[in-house]
Amino acid sequence: MIKRIVVLIAIGLLISCKENPKLHLNYTNGKAFGTTFSVQFIDNSEQDFSSSYDSIIKVINMSMSTYIPNSDISRINQGDSAIIVDEHFRKVFTTSKQIYKETNGAFDPTIGILVNAWDFGPKGKIVSLDSLKIDSLLWSVGLPKVILKENKILKNDPKTYLDFNALAKGYGVDVFAEFLESKGFENYLVEIGGEIRGKGSNLVKQKPWRIGVEDPNFDGTQSYSKIVSLREGAMATSGGYRKYKTDENGERYIHILNAKTGYPLKSNLLAVSVITNTCMKADAYATALMSMGLERSKIFLKTHPELKVYFIYEDKDTQLKTLSLNGFPGD
Repeated sequence: MIKRIVVLIAIGLLISCKENPKLHLNYTNGKAFGTTFSVQFIDNSEQDFSSSYDSIIKVINMSMSTYIPNSDISRINQGDSAIIVDEHFRKVFTTSKQIYKETNGAFDPTIGILVNAWDFGPKGKIVSLDSLKIDSLLWSVGLPKVILKENKILKNDPKTYLDFNALAKGYGVDVFAEFLESKGFENYLVEIGGEIRGKGSNLVKQKPWRIGVEDPNFDGTQSYSKIVSLREGAMATSGGYRKYKTDENGERYIHILNAKTGYPLKSNLLAVSVITNTCMKADAYATALMSMGLERSKIFLKTHPELKVYFIYEDKDTQLKTLSLNGFPGD
């Protein structure tokens, strides 16, 4: 569906301060879900869980990766209705249904067929699709067309294409975090492709886990104007400033589409960061709020105080502005 924009960087390791020599910061990084991952946790010894991380990645990929032709989701998209989906798939599908309903379809993991049709590449020019083509593709879009029954996925329209890109990485973060908690670790930070979940603090450095929210720089440079201390919870960000197209008038259209019309969004909203209890939900809501735009998002968040949100947007004079709602933290 929507390839996520990485706009967060864990910076807890970069803070210099007095260290606790009795504790060890266990750090592992690698590749996962088409991006990178890192895991940090505090221990009094050096334990290596690399094989466990690899197993988690493999299981989730075989369940939900659209890049693997024989994964469960790929076979379902190809029309195989006999697939028995696993617990991972069921959790992500159920959460998708919930957030689809709450956001009135702003979050929709069946929109990917149109994202692919628009061929979104960074900074490419808008190439108009025929309206009849868009209308024909829209017939297969809509999560209500897909149901979960007896651990099988049934589609009303065989062309409906499921893609959990907008929350699968966040879900992967949650699985990593739950694995660490099952081992008894209470101080950790997990990051996959910029989506993050943390608990406790960096006891070795005697500092909280600290996360930088990246500024939306169109020139490709990196800067961080807001730093967040994450003691318990998850944060994810969706942005439209690195993957967009322009029309003949130079207007920018972000890669997130309007699920109702099938057309790219023209939006002054550049990035949305969400903090909540799980990274899967933070990931999905960040995408939904980007799709809803700033004004609709503000109304929506009045009834969702559990979502702490940070917006970066342009005002009418194209000046960069920020807005924190529902107690989003930061220095």
